[in-house]
Amino acid sequence: MRQKFIITLTSVRGSRQYTLSQVAGYLLALFLILAALSFFVSNLLLVKTREDLSGLELQKQALEDQFSEALGTQQLYLERLTELSNHFAETFYERSQLEEENLRLDADLSELESLLGFMGELPPQATAAERSALLKAASIQRLFLLHSIPNGLPIKGVRMGDRFGSRLNPVTKRRSPHHGIDFPAPTGTPIYATADGIVEQAGFDQGSGFGNLIVLQHNFGFKTYFAHLSRLSVKAGQYVHKGQKIGYSGNTGRSTGPHLHYEVRHLYSPIDPIHFIRWGLDNFESLFTAVEDIPWESLSAMYPLNQSAQQ
Repeated sequence: MRQKFIITLTSVRGSRQYTLSQVAGYLLALFLILAALSFFVSNLLLVKTREDLSGLELQKQALEDQFSEALGTQQLYLERLTELSNHFAETFYERSQLEEENLRLDADLSELESLLGFMGELPPQATAAERSALLKAASIQRLFLLHSIPNGLPIKGVRMGDRFGSRLNPVTKRRSPHHGIDFPAPTGTPIYATADGIVEQAGFDQGSGFGNLIVLQHNFGFKTYFAHLSRLSVKAGQYVHKGQKIGYSGNTGRSTGPHLHYEVRHLYSPIDPIHFIRWGLDNFESLFTAVEDIPWESLSAMYPLNQSAQQ
């Protein structure tokens, strides 16, 4: 008798039996075995896939972290680059400013050299600092001399009258030496000191014909005389500075009209005031060649009058 497989299926409606041949039973068993193997293999593959996915997820997270770190580093580099760019721009601007200042300094020094009459006299290899130091010393020296020796006008806004030299005296009607310069001016016109000094005399001078007279004593043996004044603003023994108001023009003494009589003397010898009136910083050397009666050499030994004398 051939062997058969009987399969019984039970449900709520009852039981049914199915009869399979031996071959069909083997095939069914084989199918079930393959299905079971497939189930287990699928589970194994699923587990492996999950592990791979987890590994990929970790790798993805690591890459994201590296990417974020790279972005942060790049941002840091960009910020640093921007900072360096700004610093470079500031440095370039400062350098430009320094170059402009150096150019301005050179121009200012050249202008000062020209004003002081030192063009071409300073050493060509001298730096700006050395040039500045030399010019500063020369400026201080010259300003000191310009405050010590009479220079400039003693009265403002008026023309010159009778000059220094021989003239017909308007009072005596005879030719006689005129030791100063007259400045016709309304009574009460301010009079100014032409150098620093001390008031040697201030008051009415009997017998000279100067009337109200101020005599200022200056450095290096110089004196200045201001005559025919209407009023005095200083007293004998008082110190005065260049440009200080010392009195007012008038018509006192032997005078034919209101004016200022102004004299410059050196060791009591009258000197033409015109050279001193025209003397200043812009023509500093002119006085020492125009006025020959004064031993400027001894003064030059104390205060060199030009750069070549200092070298």
